[in-house]
Amino acid sequence: MTAALSAHELIARHRSTLDQALEAIRTRAYWSPHPEHPKAYGENGSLDAAAGKAAFDALLGSRLDLGQPGTDDWVGGETSPYGIELGVTYPHADLDVLLPAMKAGQRAWRDAGAEQRAVVCLEILKRINDRTHEFAHAVMHTSGQAFMMAFQAGGPHAQDRGLEAVAYAYVEQVRTPDTAEWTKPQGKRDPLAMTKQFTPVPRGIGLVIGCNTFPTWNGYPGLFASLATGNAVLVKPHPRAVLPLALTVQVAREVLAEAGFDPNLVALAAERPGEGIAKTLALRPEIRIIDYTGSTTFGDWLEANARHAQVYTEKAGVNTVVVHSTSDYKGMLSNLAFSLSLYSGQMCTTPQNLLVPREGISTDQGPKSYDEVVADLARAVDGLLGDDARANALLGAIVNPDVKARLEAAAGLGEVALASREITNPEFPGAVVRTPVIVKLDGAKPDAEATYMSECFGPVSFAVAVDSAADAAELLRRTVREKGAMTVGAYTTDPEVEQAVREVCLEEAAQLSLNLTGGVYVNQTAAFSDFHGSGGNPAASAALCDGAFVANRFRVVEVRREA
Repeated sequence: MTAALSAHELIARHRSTLDQALEAIRTRAYWSPHPEHPKAYGENGSLDAAAGKAAFDALLGSRLDLGQPGTDDWVGGETSPYGIELGVTYPHADLDVLLPAMKAGQRAWRDAGAEQRAVVCLEILKRINDRTHEFAHAVMHTSGQAFMMAFQAGGPHAQDRGLEAVAYAYVEQVRTPDTAEWTKPQGKRDPLAMTKQFTPVPRGIGLVIGCNTFPTWNGYPGLFASLATGNAVLVKPHPRAVLPLALTVQVAREVLAEAGFDPNLVALAAERPGEGIAKTLALRPEIRIIDYTGSTTFGDWLEANARHAQVYTEKAGVNTVVVHSTSDYKGMLSNLAFSLSLYSGQMCTTPQNLLVPREGISTDQGPKSYDEVVADLARAVDGLLGDDARANALLGAIVNPDVKARLEAAAGLGEVALASREITNPEFPGAVVRTPVIVKLDGAKPDAEATYMSECFGPVSFAVAVDSAADAAELLRRTVREKGAMTVGAYTTDPEVEQAVREVCLEEAAQLSLNLTGGVYVNQTAAFSDFHGSGGNPAASAALCDGAFVANRFRVVEVRREA
């Protein structure tokens, strides 16, 4: 295959970005090559707001032909949570044709080496970044995120996570040198001399099983980690969120072909309504790596049944915040209100359980009873979402009927401290927009325990009354150990309480945020610096991103000969 993009050209174009990413993961300092403000786009070949919207509109009702082998049908059916039919159709694959075609290109991709694979991946990310406005609309109308969140989380933040995975993959692959000269002295005899070659080799085909809520943010780490380590990648999107990942596959195939590689190294597996091909794919022997984000039930099934593959999961958890004391009561309430409201609580990192001592907490505004804390938090959420335009910009839309049903059922689970209300989106009258509900529960009652110890994904939070800080720490420990948690938060001015919560999180492997009162929230993580999940509790078997996330996607094979 003739390359329009030479390895030398790609290295010259992207090596400095790769080096900066390597430095960022070493220092954990803030860095991003992808601007997160919409006005930063529109120059140097990138699409501005109007061009991005026009590009998205042009996709509606179209057939997205990726030129994949084995296409036997065209499938679609996505409906935006904002109430519009996307009408895009995608290739449906005959797996017996597509999977062998994907494997055919792996040899040349393996032999290209870690650096060339990395810069090809960076070229893919650069072209996706140039189309961030277009991708933002695709994410918005499949996930229900409000536009600004779809732009940032679905665009530059997702691209950062992809680049982060490439950087970790590169580090792990070059840890072992390409060649070594080995000499062992033998006293008076001639030394033993060997020449050794070391080659990172891929495991096989990686399968990325996408999610409905964050198709790019959760999809890019696994996609780029597998691709950068030499594996072909098959992308199986969530049936309600195909478009963002289909566009990603389209870009990847274009770049691979231009760089002289087989475009079938990246392919799409769209499915017919109700087909459920994830299980079929997971059990195919060609699939050697699986990246999955979604329900605990299917994540557990993958881990139990896809034994031939390396499985990385992000499942469900019960995220908890311990509220013991604070030196900034207003800031704490504001921070929590935003965390509970953002994207209608439809984030794997959104707090669900707020553990508050039943005798109350100490604050800079004096003692506050349990009832006062909960009522004040309810008022803070009401104040944040009191203006409908602001509420729409923060809440987005309810992503699917299951979330809406859980929200409506929550009012019957306990005393309602904050009732959910319906909001109209004037631009999208078909959108289902709801404010969060807060329910008060007594942590000592067994019937309440069954409620707060189960995940209730969506804009539902439980204010759980506990006997003491020690009781809160123990309940936190049990929750993380039994149910898992992507995030833990704590508010305390007491060093002993802080140490107790910290020790629980260290022992149970949960990421902890302490005393957040400003513009950083417990449900947000920054690429190159923060770890998303830990891989050490039931919520996830992997962390985005660390060495363990990439190192088992390849093996080093040695060829040695006498010198």
